[in-house]
Amino acid sequence: MAVIDVSDLTKSYGDVHAVRGVSFSVEQGECVAVLGPNGAGKTTTVEILEGYRTRDSGSVSVLGMDPAHGGTELRQRIGIVLQECGVDPYLTVSEVLTMHAGYYNKPLAVADVIDIVNLGDKATARVKTLSGGQKRRLDVALGLVPDPELLFLDEPTTGFDPTARRQAWDMIGNLARMGKTVLLTTHYMDEAQALADRVIVIAAGRIVAEGPPDSIGGRADADAQITFQLPTGVSAGALPLAVEVDGDGLAVVTTSTPTAALQTLTTWALANGGELRQLSVTRPSLDDIYVALTADTIEEPS
Repeated sequence: MAVIDVSDLTKSYGDVHAVRGVSFSVEQGECVAVLGPNGAGKTTTVEILEGYRTRDSGSVSVLGMDPAHGGTELRQRIGIVLQECGVDPYLTVSEVLTMHAGYYNKPLAVADVIDIVNLGDKATARVKTLSGGQKRRLDVALGLVPDPELLFLDEPTTGFDPTARRQAWDMIGNLARMGKTVLLTTHYMDEAQALADRVIVIAAGRIVAEGPPDSIGGRADADAQITFQLPTGVSAGALPLAVEVDGDGLAVVTTSTPTAALQTLTTWALANGGELRQLSVTRPSLDDIYVALTADTIEEPS
């Protein structure tokens, strides 16, 4: 059963068409990442799903309800983690979560929530004393308090250093293992790669690609690049395959059959007593695909 089902969604602000016929679904237990440049329409789309914006046309179902009319029943079943949550900085972590739990019929135990987000050693600390990463974990904890079936995460690791981001990814991964359905927005391609079962790319109000991170936009079938340092005294023309030399002086072979090409190159190298230093084989990264998909779009207010 689809937890989220969107069909031909549209939303305009005057002459600005923010969302233009968006359709997608999210199944129970999935983690889906929504990507797009600023002004692509992803924020508007997510806010419609959360019930905070009305749509112009199209159908939207969230947990079997129209979010425009879901009211309290929907609020009891979803969790929302904004980019920044305003809480009283003089309350402790436990006090903030206990107060928030009072708004819900069947909240998770505060101690359990604190454990899930790894804030056990900060349970009695005042919010104002938390680091940026710890405050972000508290934001996630607030979204988890209602024991939601569906969790919306908005840019969950913006401003984090690499270590804090990895810790946040582990925490979000734990949510998936708990059976939560997660819809997250992010600008980080490696974050989508690490967390999402599927990626939806929105540009200029339309979905331009959708699929698993490893194959979206034809990534799995794209030509591979074999790069290596030319052996001393060997010209590019002496190699058994056609190569280009990049700005760093590395030889680049672009091929749809990397296994065969690599065998040809290594066989040649071994026969000629050479070592192919800095040898690597890569396909386009998710960053590369994302840039290609959104390069020609015009940013509009979201």
